[in-house]
Amino acid sequence: MSQILMPLGDATEALDTFYPFFRLPEEGYVVVVAGPEARLYHSVLHEIPPNPAVPWDITEERPGYHIEAQVAFSDVDAEQYAGMFISGGRAPEYLRYDTDLLRITREICQAGKPVACVCHGIEILTAADVIRGKRVTTVAKCALDAQQGGALYVDEPTVVDGNLVTARTWHDNTSLMREFIRLLQQV
Repeated sequence: MSQILMPLGDATEALDTFYPFFRLPEEGYVVVVAGPEARLYHSVLHEIPPNPAVPWDITEERPGYHIEAQVAFSDVDAEQYAGMFISGGRAPEYLRYDTDLLRITREICQAGKPVACVCHGIEILTAADVIRGKRVTTVAKCALDAQQGGALYVDEPTVVDGNLVTARTWHDNTSLMREFIRLLQQV
């Protein structure tokens, strides 16, 4: 069975992560979770609180589930993977500085393998310099990150450009996964 790399760290968004984590095996793929270290990581829930009496401009963060990384970024061989799924949450804010993750991301993208990215995951793609000239989407508050990476940001649920499929938030998981699986099946 083909393996899909899922890089993450503490504060990965739960729905960004767990929906593809369980959906991809339904199509016969093995999801390999990687992190800065092979250990247990904490997910979070990001949501604008539904109480209109207390308005919020940004999402509130609450603890979520835990997920274990089987491998450290430094031990990942990009050739072993058919594709990559990059989750959002706050994790990409610090993961984008990991030189091993950036190497892996560039190698997978340069090989033309399918890469899916949701929400703040765009920060990793920008740091790896793999979205220059691409048409992408992401959560609106990361539009500048996409533009700084040289991409054309559009506010659409899911965007496919070559081997890259991007989505705004976990609300777009269905269309994101449909397109990502379609790309994987074409390889």
